[in-house]
Amino acid sequence: MISSLLRLIALRPFLGMAILGVPIIALIAIGLITVLAFKLVVALIIPTVVVLLAIWMVRRLMRP
Repeated sequence: MISSLLRLIALRPFLGMAILGVPIIALIAIGLITVLAFKLVVALIIPTVVVLLAIWMVRRLMRP
């Protein structure tokens, strides 16, 4: 199996890149999107929720 893949890459490099390259590029893109989404959640959404909860608690405790 490996030898046939190596022969394919050696004889037809563009076909070999098409077969092997597209899944690898897709995995890299999915990984980068996942990391960026996680950073977005940690950097923006969680602090915003914490601030809004703090404001809500202060308003609730300050009511007569």
